Amino acid sequence: MKTLKDVEIGKTATVVKLHGEGPTRRRIMDMGLTKGAEVYVRKVAPLGDPIELTVRGYELSVRKADAEFVEVE
Repeated sequence: MKTLKDVEIGKTATVVKLHGEGPTRRRIMDMGLTKGAEVYVRKVAPLGDPIELTVRGYELSVRKADAEFVEVE
């Protein structure tokens, strides 16, 4: 299983499934990371956290802990 945390800088991935439950899952979905969404990894902060993404035409910063809940292909 490949997660959003594992995607390299400059690559695009497609969301396959969301893991987690409750408020965490809802927050991830509210940010636009839903099944079928294309995600471009723009850059990673110097210490590795957070990850900056482009999703649905806007920039989004996601913590690595949250990125582990997003399965991609």
